[in-house]
Amino acid sequence: MSFLKAEWRKLVLANYTIDQEVLEPFVPPKTELDLWKGKCYVSLVGFMFLNIQLLGVPVPFHKNFEEVNLRFYVRYKDVSGWKRGVVFIKEIVPKPALTFVANTIYKEHYQTLPMQHFWSSNEKIRTVAYSWKLHGQEHSIRVKAALAPEAIARDSEGEFITEHYWGYTKANDRNSFEYEVTHPRWEGYEVLDYDIKVDFSAVYGQAFEVLNQMNPVSVMLAEGSEITVENKRKI
Repeated sequence: MSFLKAEWRKLVLANYTIDQEVLEPFVPPKTELDLWKGKCYVSLVGFMFLNIQLLGVPVPFHKNFEEVNLRFYVRYKDVSGWKRGVVFIKEIVPKPALTFVANTIYKEHYQTLPMQHFWSSNEKIRTVAYSWKLHGQEHSIRVKAALAPEAIARDSEGEFITEHYWGYTKANDRNSFEYEVTHPRWEGYEVLDYDIKVDFSAVYGQAFEVLNQMNPVSVMLAEGSEITVENKRKI
């Protein structure tokens, strides 16, 4: 039985290229940074977590909620070959139960904060936004996009960003935890405009202050899908 089943919907992904040296202290043991065309990426991702079940059981008052995370990309080689995965710097949610479970069982870095989302559409565009508050300061990410989704092109930056199916977290100085995330290939919406108001150093630590001075190299809106998170193992 899958550890978690849910839907991830309307994922806003703001992608930045960053010096590898910034991320090296966060790379879990036995993994290495996964680059796309020689570039190292970090992504700010906001989406809705819908219809969540833990071990097949709905969690009271935690069925639907927002999440915003900052993540980067790694790979791990085992007997089957290379596995492409993500590492989360921090995952922000408005509900405490998932924070407790994820931090305790998966050694993730969840934080519970007040959050909101906004979805709307008219005959021309759709708008998707996620916001959260930390120490009284509001942070937000918002996109305006086309109405109809399209397939994400193969061998594209968008495929690289969305097609990492493993998660890795540091277990100790020598080992990491690995878990699989399953979902079909996603479709994406053409992004027409975006607005990002985030103090990265305040939310994610001084190491990421550099992102305050950058514009993303790309911003995406993916439709998402049903997903599962499988039980972890130590590598």
